[in-house]
Amino acid sequence: MRKNILLIGGSHGIGFEIALKLYNDHNLFIASRTSENLSNLEVTHIPYDASKDEIDISILPDRIDGFVYCPGSINLKPFKMLTPTIFEEDMQINFMFLVKIIHALLPKLTNSDQASLVFFSTVAVKVGMPFHTSIAAAKGAIEGFAKALAAEYAPQFRVNVIAPSLTDTSLAKRLLNNEKKKEMMNNRHPMKRVGKAEDIANIAQFLLSDDSSWVTGQVIGVDGGMSTLNIN
Repeated sequence: MRKNILLIGGSHGIGFEIALKLYNDHNLFIASRTSENLSNLEVTHIPYDASKDEIDISILPDRIDGFVYCPGSINLKPFKMLTPTIFEEDMQINFMFLVKIIHALLPKLTNSDQASLVFFSTVAVKVGMPFHTSIAAAKGAIEGFAKALAAEYAPQFRVNVIAPSLTDTSLAKRLLNNEKKKEMMNNRHPMKRVGKAEDIANIAQFLLSDDSSWVTGQVIGVDGGMSTLNIN
């Protein structure tokens, strides 16, 4: 059965890789600021900026079987340089906009036989890292929310979180913008490389499929071993 799947942010990076894996077999709706890169895909694009817009759910079908929220931030600075306003902004884009969308979509999600929701966190929630206070706080909120939501709506729908380490996308370009930085970041990971968007998209595709129908309330580390292996 072709599923109705909504991606929030799917024209770049990890979201676009997820779109590439899904559009042939499902009815894919992508809500994003631009439709760049989507012209060759059979998808329905919904113009949407999470920081400004209310999502127009009238465009969507009555049943949503899969949902992925991709917007996020990488705000890595010493705590003394992070103002409360920055914490609020990171919390808004990573967490509060997600809550707002889920609330609006709830009737459509509960119309599915068993919808699957996929959110994104970071390895820095599990592993304390310097300069990650703001983003770890925002993503930590996602992890707690996902587990509580999964418990409240089981077995009606499933909720899981992917927690990547550094992944080579435009969001991380300033951390990987020369060969010395790339080598340093590669060597921090037991697998000796940073992530690729496809690494993360593979797990998202699995979580959206019926192959994961007994998986809910999980935070899945896709991090090259960083969260669990000490190789130093």
